[in-house]
Amino acid sequence: MTDPTASRTAGPGGSSSRASRAAPFPAADGVLTALEAVRDPELDEPITALGFVSSCTVSADGDARVRLRLPTYFCAPNFAFLMVADAYDAVCAVPGVRSTEVSLEDHFASDAINGGVAAQAGFAASFDGEAVSELHGLRADFLRKAVMAGTDQVCRPLLAAGASRAGLLAMTLGEVPASAALDRLRQRRAELGLPAGPGAPLLIDPATGERIHEEAAPLHLRRARSTRVSIEANSSICRGMLRHRYDSAGLGQAPEEERRAQ
Repeated sequence: MTDPTASRTAGPGGSSSRASRAAPFPAADGVLTALEAVRDPELDEPITALGFVSSCTVSADGDARVRLRLPTYFCAPNFAFLMVADAYDAVCAVPGVRSTEVSLEDHFASDAINGGVAAQAGFAASFDGEAVSELHGLRADFLRKAVMAGTDQVCRPLLAAGASRAGLLAMTLGEVPASAALDRLRQRRAELGLPAGPGAPLLIDPATGERIHEEAAPLHLRRARSTRVSIEANSSICRGMLRHRYDSAGLGQAPEEERRAQ
């Protein structure tokens, strides 16, 4: 059976030797911080906040080891692959890390995912005979959903404060009051190559980047709301299933009461 680990060594000469010591290392906090930038593609939340990081250690010589877990044994392998690959890249980029090993545990496709990420083989080669393409399109689809959900998160307070639909149509991102939701929306739009500067329209088509016209606005806002509700519902379900499966918080995961207050 394939060793279910994804590893990369970046030391001089490409040495693959592992450190025998596991003393505290300054890069440890940096590794966990880097993992906060890795998101579940479907839920658009950090894997740390979701409780998916079960352990994270860095040896005195800079050898990083990360263990990931998911809510069920049968979570979609394409989603899982994206998270393991993104975690691997994020940890490799941390200053002071000499080698990286990322393992997805307790999953039916752990061997294929971990081995494929370690070899930088890509999704199609990792699931040879089962997958026919890479996951760039899937990632973009989920980013577009994140843009729609983010649009609702930004527009709901504006509407509650008395803004009209016509006002939203005329509004630019630079005219929206600063908030975490606005920052998140601008980041997701930028990741897709969509207009995200101060002069960009608030309401745009996430597929084309074009401004939404008046006749399309009601449907666009309803879609934004339903997308946001769907993502939040799925997030709640995943959190509940993870708690039932492991009954322990992940590294970097805020307590439930603190998360609800955010």
